[in-house]
Amino acid sequence: MFSRKIIIVVLLALFFYESNTVQAQTPANKSLLAEAEKILAASAFTILNGDDTEDRLRADSFFTRQLVQALRTPYSFHYGFDSLKTISRLYAPDSSFRIITWQLMKDFSYYRYKGAIQMNTKDGSLKLIPLYDGADFTENPYDSIRTNQNWIGAVYYNIIQKEYNNKKYYTLLGYDENDARSTKKWIEVLHFDLEGKPLFGGKFFNYPNDINKPKQPVSRFCLEFKKQANAKLNYDAKLDRIVFVKLMSESNEPNKKHTLVPYGTVEGFKWEYGRWVYIPEYEAVEPD
Repeated sequence: MFSRKIIIVVLLALFFYESNTVQAQTPANKSLLAEAEKILAASAFTILNGDDTEDRLRADSFFTRQLVQALRTPYSFHYGFDSLKTISRLYAPDSSFRIITWQLMKDFSYYRYKGAIQMNTKDGSLKLIPLYDGADFTENPYDSIRTNQNWIGAVYYNIIQKEYNNKKYYTLLGYDENDARSTKKWIEVLHFDLEGKPLFGGKFFNYPNDINKPKQPVSRFCLEFKKQANAKLNYDAKLDRIVFVKLMSESNEPNKKHTLVPYGTVEGFKWEYGRWVYIPEYEAVEPD
């Protein structure tokens, strides 16, 4: 008897889930979003590839307005916008939200980042949290927990979900062109407060100080290196570790981040008791 009740509950849950999924994928909604995606694609391309600053700024303004309008379509959360190749769209592993980010270049020495978090709502309505890049207004981007109002901008390319003490944490890996001489890659831990507001950063990193890394204590981690040096930083799901390349100065000036290039070995972090704990190079393994 108890088993039959469980089966009935499971079947009802599946029914309601499938009903919501069908509603999310109605032909009318999909048609509206597909048309919006066509309009968005051209401006998304221009934001990154436009020849003139004015063209890029105009495209960014148009894209932002049209994206918000498109996301007001019921159940837009489930629509991937897959043709927007220059716009990052990452879903949390538990599908509780997705984070949309992109880059706006004013010139080769100045970049701004735009973004928003779209929450997955049960009724398909839009709950959108805009992200405002505050990097220009701080001398120390590592110093504190931040909100969506003073976010340290980046284009995110990976998201890792972890838990500690029954609370969920989402680690974001991001790319930042920074300026004309150096590039940054960020590790940023996102979590939500009791009211559902996003918080970026916190005491999540445990590593020894060295000249190439942000000096502890930090609220987020950054790898800064020479432009075009292609220093790797990513999550290896098989190893369950964040792995990044070790850096050295090609001119023996490690204080100058624009001189840092990959050294050939790797180091990394593993999640332990709610923190990313440092893995030295002799223990880190480069992904296949």
